[in-house]
Amino acid sequence: MDQKQRAVNPKRRYDTTGRRAGAARSRERIIDAAERRFLQDGYIPTTIAMIASDAGVSADTVYKTFAGKAGLVRAIRTRALAGEGPIPAEQRSDALHTRGLDAHEIIEAWGAFTAEVAPRAAPIMLLLRDAAAADPQVRKFLAELDDDRHGRMTRNAKRLRDAGHLRTGVTLAQAADILWTYSSQELYELLVLRRGWSLKRYGRFVAEAMIAALL
Repeated sequence: MDQKQRAVNPKRRYDTTGRRAGAARSRERIIDAAERRFLQDGYIPTTIAMIASDAGVSADTVYKTFAGKAGLVRAIRTRALAGEGPIPAEQRSDALHTRGLDAHEIIEAWGAFTAEVAPRAAPIMLLLRDAAAADPQVRKFLAELDDDRHGRMTRNAKRLRDAGHLRTGVTLAQAADILWTYSSQELYELLVLRRGWSLKRYGRFVAEAMIAALL
């Protein structure tokens, strides 16, 4: 009996691992398909059925995994904000405050992170902005995502304030708004997409502008 159990159990563990890996691959395939469709056809014209067909899954699978197009956009954005490499950019950003860096070094790193993430996150956010002009639901959704980013910038501003880095007269609310503005997809659109700046120049500008405004 014990020998039979030892023979069966490893296979059961392997099957579970395989199912999880398969589900993860399916999830990434759906996200890839959604991003391509959104950028190619637009947010509003794209349907779940189109995305499901492109990803080789059922529409029901897409709904169960992401609940709808808004959930897909959140997944695309979350993946984009992770940036490059195995450690998400937000985690790398948070870790800056534990490394004994001065405020200039921290903000210079933020500029680099902005340049790393923007090419991944900005296209889908700009797409939503354009769709929001004609759809109140999309406009509401975009506002939620903007509020989420502002919350993140408020936490960054609070770290600067609590460490005594903010220039006299700069309030927490002002610092958060400044960080929110310089990390916006609109600034990336203006300087990189429309004016043709390199990402390196863009990231350096973001850092220098934040330093000048905050420190």
